[in-house]
Amino acid sequence: MLIVIKTPKYLFRLLFLLLGLPQALMAQNNRIIKGENGVRHPNIVIILADDMGYGDLQGYGGVANTPNLDALAAEGIKFTNCYAGAPNCSPSRVGLLTGRIPARAGMYSYRPPGSAMHLPDNEVTIAELLKPEGYQTAHFGKWHLSVLPQDEQLNQPQPHQQGFDYSLGTENNAEPSHLNPVNFIRNGVPIGEQEGYSCQLVANEVELWFEQKYEKEKPFFLYVAFHEPHAKVASPENLIANYPGYDKKTAEYFANIENMDLAAGRVLEALKSRGLDKNTMIFFASDNGPYRMGSQGELRGLKGEVYDGGIKVPGIFSYPGAFPGKREIETPIWFQDLLPTIGELTGAAIPSDRKYDGINLLPLLEGGEIERDKPMLWYFYRSSPELAMRKGDYMLLARAKDEMPRTHGITDKDMEFIKTIQPEFFELYNVVNDEGQQKDLSATEPEKLEEMKSAMVTLLEEVKEEGPNWEGLPKYKEKKANHNKPDEFKRNERRFLMKGKE
Repeated sequence: MLIVIKTPKYLFRLLFLLLGLPQALMAQNNRIIKGENGVRHPNIVIILADDMGYGDLQGYGGVANTPNLDALAAEGIKFTNCYAGAPNCSPSRVGLLTGRIPARAGMYSYRPPGSAMHLPDNEVTIAELLKPEGYQTAHFGKWHLSVLPQDEQLNQPQPHQQGFDYSLGTENNAEPSHLNPVNFIRNGVPIGEQEGYSCQLVANEVELWFEQKYEKEKPFFLYVAFHEPHAKVASPENLIANYPGYDKKTAEYFANIENMDLAAGRVLEALKSRGLDKNTMIFFASDNGPYRMGSQGELRGLKGEVYDGGIKVPGIFSYPGAFPGKREIETPIWFQDLLPTIGELTGAAIPSDRKYDGINLLPLLEGGEIERDKPMLWYFYRSSPELAMRKGDYMLLARAKDEMPRTHGITDKDMEFIKTIQPEFFELYNVVNDEGQQKDLSATEPEKLEEMKSAMVTLLEEVKEEGPNWEGLPKYKEKKANHNKPDEFKRNERRFLMKGKE
């Protein structure tokens, strides 16, 4: 039986809590027990898609054949309000791994090749959190947090310096496409062109790790970051043939997600075949919203935007040994919740010398409820609006009076704007009643608007103050400025609000 938790319906939630209390207490007692593989701590596996939309998985109303991930959601916990850490790649991964708003760490946008911007060494990742607890740690797939392999001039932290004992991946996307990529790096050493599709190569490496590196007496943390379905897309012909009613480009996109699902299924089977699935917490999501129109479902916005279409993603948890399954939960969560949740789950000590923006989700995952005591904030200088903040049922968006065309990669002029931005135009939405963000309430709910604005400005100033001011960025005049923010805002507004009304 699928149990759906709707946050406003308090009586229903209380009934569920009472019915689930014995199960929740049992789960709490069994968080850190001697599991089937003889370890005390639960294993942790994070699986990440790249640029997959909220509405791409069949289990979220999509078209692509995704039986493995759909089964994970059906048997585990499916979140319908899961938010990524940012609307594009690098900052979202910073939020996921550190539990902090990415701008605090200075990851203001995606990291271009050769950029001075990177995840600083003083940031603590989930992998670094778990190593003192005896965890084996491994990263597979897309990295996109620093130069890879090391460049002596840039001298940026490598995966092993961010807590990962083992790593096979790429600095950014699979090149030249998902088919036969040439840019995989294993533990700092380029391995040349590989034959096959990127997601299957990543799954191969997970299996290889279990065969050659896995120590049965120790728990493990695996971070599996697939490249799919980020462009440039390449998919097997036999999977493309599964979508005969679509044009070639669309069919290849759906086939790309299906191929990723097959690879995710292999990762899940690697756990199950070794009897590790019951004592493993799995989290699956996409790093941000899609670039493909239609993949965002009914949401407004796409990748690179702070409307929900750019930041709301599928979110699935599974931990059969401790979390009651077959549940669908509407309570909002975001990537920054992972680190504090994993810290509590494993008993790992979370550093007290920095601000964290996520909260511990264990009470919710174990069958109870949570109260979020801090808002969720997204700050993305290159888009318009630049800011979004969710607090309760409401989402506030804010724009600055910025008419300077922006480059695709970060430059010195962007850095100036990032540190001085002042939001001037606001939109307010009740995203529980208005999922597609069609009805702006800023004029009709002035008290709520002022409450949200005050919270946003306070948090924004704190984040701006903490974020590094990168030196050595490209000069603005040397880069092509191709993001005209006023024009893009008007175009996107027409795309999502005025379609069929003009």
